[in-house]
Amino acid sequence: QVQLVESGGGLVQAGGSLRLSCVVSGRIFTTYAMGWFRQAPGKEREFVGAINWSGISTYYANAVKGRFTISKDIAKKSVYLQMNSLKPEDTARYYCGWIVAGTDRNPLDAWGQGTLVAVSS
Repeated sequence: QVQLVESGGGLVQAGGSLRLSCVVSGRIFTTYAMGWFRQAPGKEREFVGAINWSGISTYYANAVKGRFTISKDIAKKSVYLQMNSLKPEDTARYYCGWIVAGTDRNPLDAWGQGTLVAVSS
């Protein structure tokens, strides 16, 4: 069983920052990565970035590279998405999900409820 709970979203002005959290419960996939995705209204879900559950490797989509940073706290079974220099186009519901390390593939297709981020101009 996989449970993911995202939190930390909100309304922020352009240029501002938010920190999202993803708390994991149930089975832990140590060879997988934890990915962050987002889905804007009327658009498909897109990959934002990920961190390997074992090790420290991270990778990001070009749209957020240099502005977003993913970190984790294994003891708390939590993964974080620090978002800086936010832009209106970052407005979306953000989700975390287990993915095959090095890819953006979520074979489990298991998602939390997401957390809404709205960036005003």
